Amino acid sequence: MANGNNNFEASLFNTADRLRKNIDAAEYKNVVLGLIFLKYISDSFQELYDRLDNDEYSDPEDRDEYLAENIFFVPKDARWKNLQAKAKFPEIGIAIDDAMSIIEKENSELKNVLPKVYAKPNLDKTSLGQLIDVISDIELQAQKESSKDLLGRVYEYFLGEFASAEGKKGGQFYTPKSIVKLMVDMIEAYNGRVYDPACGSGGMFIMSEKFIEEHQGNIQDITIYGQESNQTTWKLSKMNLAIHNINSQFVAWNTEGSFLKDSHPDLKADYILANPPFNQSEWGQEILVEDGRWKYGVPPKGNANFAWMQHMLYHLAPDGVMATVLANGSLSSNTSGEGDIRTNMVKAGLVDCIVALPKQLFYNTGIPATIWVLRRGKTVQQGKTLFIDVSEMGFMKDRVHREFAPEDIQKIEHVYHNWRKTEGYEDIKGFCKSATLEEIEKHNFVLTPSRYVGIPDEEDDGIPFEDKMADLTATLAQQIEKEKELDEQLKEQLEKVGFAL
Repeated sequence: MANGNNNFEASLFNTADRLRKNIDAAEYKNVVLGLIFLKYISDSFQELYDRLDNDEYSDPEDRDEYLAENIFFVPKDARWKNLQAKAKFPEIGIAIDDAMSIIEKENSELKNVLPKVYAKPNLDKTSLGQLIDVISDIELQAQKESSKDLLGRVYEYFLGEFASAEGKKGGQFYTPKSIVKLMVDMIEAYNGRVYDPACGSGGMFIMSEKFIEEHQGNIQDITIYGQESNQTTWKLSKMNLAIHNINSQFVAWNTEGSFLKDSHPDLKADYILANPPFNQSEWGQEILVEDGRWKYGVPPKGNANFAWMQHMLYHLAPDGVMATVLANGSLSSNTSGEGDIRTNMVKAGLVDCIVALPKQLFYNTGIPATIWVLRRGKTVQQGKTLFIDVSEMGFMKDRVHREFAPEDIQKIEHVYHNWRKTEGYEDIKGFCKSATLEEIEKHNFVLTPSRYVGIPDEEDDGIPFEDKMADLTATLAQQIEKEKELDEQLKEQLEKVGFAL
């Protein structure tokens, strides 16, 4: 994961990981990420505190001053420098847990969010003190850039590394950044309501913020809505969003999840981004058979792919657009009514674009998946669907994980946006194809991109066929002669040991 831009983060993670000892990555991530968050809010607090302290008309201990600047108030005992001073004491774990508790008490939006795991007996207190020193070293790097920006990058980087370390479980809270960036760049969420019904650690929201910044927009122009059923993951998302100064007021948690207890029942979102669980088998279908969200057909009991899709469509505004990742089976399955649901969605003009992804992009599965882009409202490409096949694109960033390069993402989103504008777009055999409803119907509403884009043409190397054939014939003749020589040598050797052919 390390490259020229994040060598510092990689070095920091390796140092922190060496202090992990016998603690599982799943548990250790809460320890480390909680401390990074504590460092972030303490630094933000200290920055404003120093400004207020230098102003004779301001009181640096006035909580309202911090509220006005949207900065968390950090009580004295919870400030990083005070904890750092106790780092070598055996009671450091208790001190950090107490700090987390009083920060929650002072800041209602952090209630039940911060980890209080530092006094656990299995967490070596010497290593914990060393970890505090490691995170304190971020200040040295921060002399070159904003401490807050750097801590945000560190938090994101660590999330990705812990997801990789956890493997299948890691994929439950983290979607690799190159996939998220592709989805965000395709739907272009500049302003309005952005929704993720399976928001994990908040990666879709963070990337949306970066997209807006890259295009000189205003992050205040979007409002985010999310839901997560895993409380630990929800806590990670709340801290992640706070570090990036994104309001997470409407990011909800409940154990029932988006199907059984929708936290935003009246929401109509302008943009929806999601990576829900693939092929989820237990999702409460028997309770929800008559639910109003199933406009295009009741999803089967044993697979929630089209339940997720229709849940998102239900929440999509009249001119909204959504991008979601689903297992490839959603493109072609005809079991338990899934084919009928897919057909109804295509006929309704909702399926804007299908992108076939390569294998090994995700931490929790090696199987390939697909990005579905669905759109409400009339468009210049009404009645058509763009199919893009990038199943061979990307590079192996390590032995088991593939990733898109920036130029890969740019190529895909440029093709999509050119197609949307109808300017500068043309079908490319083996890569992209704009298909009409009639063409899709001929394929029985199976949406596998390779059926439409075909096989890429081989590049002509300029050598005449006759010359190629002459070379091949000469090579074959040489190989035949060589085979005869080897046969004779074999016969001679067999005769020497008393065997004749």
